[in-house]
Amino acid sequence: MNATQLAIPDVYLLQPKVFGDTRGFFYESFNQRQFDQIIGRHVAFVQNNHSRSMKNVLRGLHYQIKQPQGKLVRVVAGEVYDVAVDLRHASPTFGQWVGEILSAENKKQLWIPEGFAHGFVVLSDYAEFLYQTTDYWAPEHERCIIWNDSTLAIDWPIDREPALSAKDAQGKSFKMAEVYTDSQA
Repeated sequence: MNATQLAIPDVYLLQPKVFGDTRGFFYESFNQRQFDQIIGRHVAFVQNNHSRSMKNVLRGLHYQIKQPQGKLVRVVAGEVYDVAVDLRHASPTFGQWVGEILSAENKKQLWIPEGFAHGFVVLSDYAEFLYQTTDYWAPEHERCIIWNDSTLAIDWPIDREPALSAKDAQGKSFKMAEVYTDSQA
């Protein structure tokens, strides 16, 4: 597996080694030992999630202010633009974001550590999105930053307003959002 640190050094883009021929392909989508070596620590994933969304659906920017979740995300059908926003107040990259295209075709994965908000928009007709998390979903601690926050100025590759859930449409601005202190993430 090849790993690339992104502009925010704790976020990694992972590219598996794919073996293919006329019959199809095979690749190892996760290896705990390699993953721990890449990120420099051991994490345990406790929950796997699978979502399907139609074109132009934007989910996020989600995070949990308590029980923060690290996420290893990938797409198994279609294509998305995936975004991570650093919400760790003491971080030198606080308030910065990175984005990558993840697709069934490129088989790339993104590691988003605890302390980040996460979101994605579907670029294909539909997408199936898988993610493993390091902590359980805790709806009482879930928070959302509005997708089009002017301070973050995320460059979403869309040409019209995205389809949002009612919850996501009510997301707070970055300036009003709760962020992580050193002891939280």
